[in-house]
Amino acid sequence: MDFQRTDGKNEDFIENCRLLDLDLERRVGKKIKRDKYKQYNRLDEIRQAIVVYEGGKAIGGGAIRRYDEENVELKRVFVRQEYQGRGIGSRLVSLLIEWATELGYKKMILETGELLAESCAVYKKLGFQVIPNYGPYVNMPESLCMSKNLA
Repeated sequence: MDFQRTDGKNEDFIENCRLLDLDLERRVGKKIKRDKYKQYNRLDEIRQAIVVYEGGKAIGGGAIRRYDEENVELKRVFVRQEYQGRGIGSRLVSLLIEWATELGYKKMILETGELLAESCAVYKKLGFQVIPNYGPYVNMPESLCMSKNLA
């Protein structure tokens, strides 16, 4: 398994995000109108991303994006379904936490949803705690926001 640092222009990362969107639509699209989230998931602002490879095939990825001076936001984390349940997502998020710490951020924030139980479990296992919804998610009750101190 190879975890490669890249950015939001990486074709394998872009494809992983497309697969994430398809998965989210399949899992929560009937309950949540997901169009309102598109503006917050643009890849052109992503300067730090990791793509996970196994045998040369991209099987997952995730990113961090500067939110403000001290906070970095975890974005677009997804592992292909056939590779889920093997700890890859936890390792990926751990590596993104390390990278954010290297860059000097004090806190990592994220937005997910209670309907995404597996993701919530990974984040809680890694020390994230539920916080009041921030920024664009304040008036989105289906959103669940979390944070983790890095320093």
